[in-house]
Amino acid sequence: MRERLTRALCRMDAVELSSRADTPLHRLDARAKLLATLLFLVAMLSVPLAQLSELLLYALFPLLCAAMGGIRYGDIVRQSLVVLPFVALIGIFNLFYDREAAFRIGTLTVTTGSVSFLSILLRGLLSMQALLVLILGTGFYPLCRGMQRLGIPALFTAQLLFVYRYTYVLIEEAGRMSMARDARSFGRRTYPLPLWGELIGQLLLRTLRRAEAIGRAMAARGFSGRIPDGLRAPDRWQPRDTAFLLGWTLALTLLRLLRPAERFSDWITY
Repeated sequence: MRERLTRALCRMDAVELSSRADTPLHRLDARAKLLATLLFLVAMLSVPLAQLSELLLYALFPLLCAAMGGIRYGDIVRQSLVVLPFVALIGIFNLFYDREAAFRIGTLTVTTGSVSFLSILLRGLLSMQALLVLILGTGFYPLCRGMQRLGIPALFTAQLLFVYRYTYVLIEEAGRMSMARDARSFGRRTYPLPLWGELIGQLLLRTLRRAEAIGRAMAARGFSGRIPDGLRAPDRWQPRDTAFLLGWTLALTLLRLLRPAERFSDWITY
């Protein structure tokens, strides 16, 4: 367990290090990247379930953004697979209730339920990939600060940042308790269920006490409920941010309205 907690902390540290790189994507304003990602999600999720081929073209957004940020797209795809069980649970009933034939491949009949199920899986993967690229290419702190500068209430952005930071506290305290437990277990690997309940309760109490101490320290340093800009002044909106946002706005709008994959398919079959 302790090794898994250590790996979790290492992954979170790797995210922070990745967000501090100096690439064309990292130099963009967080607001431009956030707005472009929101536009991508709206355009991609508005595609009808039956148009599976259209969804494949939307993979260009996380792919190109990852290339701009020097982020390996293979790692993004691998990390996005974590949402597959949850997305599959949402769309698996389409396989059983929507049995109308969509098209045939030889003797194999593909139902509309199968197409919609694959469409739901692809939407979940692409959404997760876009969010991963946004976080890796921006950082959680600059992202929350950019949301605040866009006019999102500070109560929401501050709480979102606190939840992220509280994860560090939770994992660190869990690691210390795991180390203490291993030191007193004399090689024992299994524990009764009541003991796990006590461990979880103690973990919650210890993390709450530490979070309260952190909160008092922040209040003593003048925290007013808004995310501060940090040691440097907030980034100013640059022409490159306008070009990035307008470019993706135009590309996603044309992709949604013109439906090139459907037109190409009709041209082939004609």
